[in-house]
Amino acid sequence: MTEFPPLSLNVPKPECRPGDTPDFSGVDIPTAGTVRRPDVDTRAEDMRDLAFTIIRVLDDNDEAVGEWAGTLSDEDLARGLRDMMTLRIYDGRMMLAQRQGKTSFYMQHLGEEAISCAFQKALQKGDMNFPTYRQAGLLIASGYPMETMMCQIFSNEADPLHGRQLPVMYSSKEHGFFSISGNLATQYIQAVGWSMASAIKGDTKIAASWIGDGSTSESDFHAALVFASTYKAPVVLNIVNNQWAISTFQGIARGGAHTFASRGHGFGIPALRVDGNDYLAVHAAGKWAAERARRNLGPTLIEHVTYRAGGHSTSDDPSAYRPKTENEAWPLGDPITRLKTHLIKRGVWSEERHKQAEAEIADSVIDCQKRAEAIGTLNSGQAPSPRDMFEDVYAEMPEHLIKQRHEVGY
Repeated sequence: MTEFPPLSLNVPKPECRPGDTPDFSGVDIPTAGTVRRPDVDTRAEDMRDLAFTIIRVLDDNDEAVGEWAGTLSDEDLARGLRDMMTLRIYDGRMMLAQRQGKTSFYMQHLGEEAISCAFQKALQKGDMNFPTYRQAGLLIASGYPMETMMCQIFSNEADPLHGRQLPVMYSSKEHGFFSISGNLATQYIQAVGWSMASAIKGDTKIAASWIGDGSTSESDFHAALVFASTYKAPVVLNIVNNQWAISTFQGIARGGAHTFASRGHGFGIPALRVDGNDYLAVHAAGKWAAERARRNLGPTLIEHVTYRAGGHSTSDDPSAYRPKTENEAWPLGDPITRLKTHLIKRGVWSEERHKQAEAEIADSVIDCQKRAEAIGTLNSGQAPSPRDMFEDVYAEMPEHLIKQRHEVGY
C-alpha cells in the first residue's frame, strides 16, 4: 500500500510585515512604452500577454512614450493634474475633520488619485460608473459640487442623501455615479446589468464597474464576468489592485492566478494591466476599453496596479500589518509628482505654478468647507430632520410607517 505524506494547505504570506524592510521585487515592471497597443477589435485570445504586463506611458525621464501615448492634450493633462491635487487636498481636509469629530468616518485616496480622475475623462455624459468608496475622483473630475460632497460627509441638513448612506458613499445620477453599496462587490453585477439594459434599449451609454482587489473573492465578481462575457455587455470592468484589502494582502484574494487581469481570460474577456499611478496610461487604457464597449465589441477587464498609501479608512491603522516605510518603497511613484514633472518638462507647468495652484485649490476647498460647516457638522448645526427617515421611500407610505412617524412627532 502506497503511503503519502500528511496533507497540508498553502497559506499565502506577504513579503514583509511591520519592522521588515519593504520589498517589491516581485512586481515585474516593464520599460515604459514597450507594451503594444492592439486594435480595439482584437480578440481576447490574441492579447493574452497584456494581462501579464503593465501598460506604462511615462518613462523614467518623465517623457510620454509608446503606442499608448498621445490620448490627451497638454491642456487636458494640466486639468487632470488639478483634479488630482483637488482630490488630495480635499482628502486632507476631510481626514482632519474626522479627527476633530466633525464626521464619523472617512476614507482617503492617497496614492490612487490618477485612477478615478483619469478614467472619468475617458467616459461621456450619460455613461454610468458603479464605484466603490475610493473613487471620489470620478465626481471631482466630472464637476460635482464639492460643498455637496462635504455636506454628506458632515451629515448635515444639506446632505443630498439625508443620512441614508455612510459619509463617503456618494450618489449622483447626473454625474454618472451610481449609489455605492456597502456590501462588497454588489456593484459589479449591477454595472453589467445596467449596461445590458442600455444595449436592450438600443442606447449608446456604457457602464464602468469598480472593485478592489480583496473584493474579487466575492461571488458577485465572478457572476458579473459570466454575464458580461455571455451577453457581450458594453461595460468596462475595473479592478483597483492597491496591494491591500484592509489588513489582508492581495495574495489571498488573487488565489493561484498570477495577476487579477488574467482572470478575464477564463471568461473570454480581453484584459489589460495598467500602471495606476500613471495618469496618461490610465486614460489611454480606459479610452481603449470604452471605445470597445461603445462599438458593441463587449466588455474589457482592467487591472490598475497601484498602492494604498494611507490607511484603509479612519478606523484603520496600517502600521499594525505593514512596514511604515512601505509607501516610500513603492516602485511606481506618486501620481501627482509624476504628472507634474512631465508637464514641467513639456514647458506647460512649473514649480511656481504648481505652488500657486496648490494655494488656490486649498483656498477653494477651505471656502467650501466653511460653507458646509456653517450648515452643520456631525455634532453641531442643522441636522437632517427625523422626518427624512420616512419620506422618499414609498410612493404611498404604509400605515405602520405613518404610525411610527407620528410616534416621534412628525
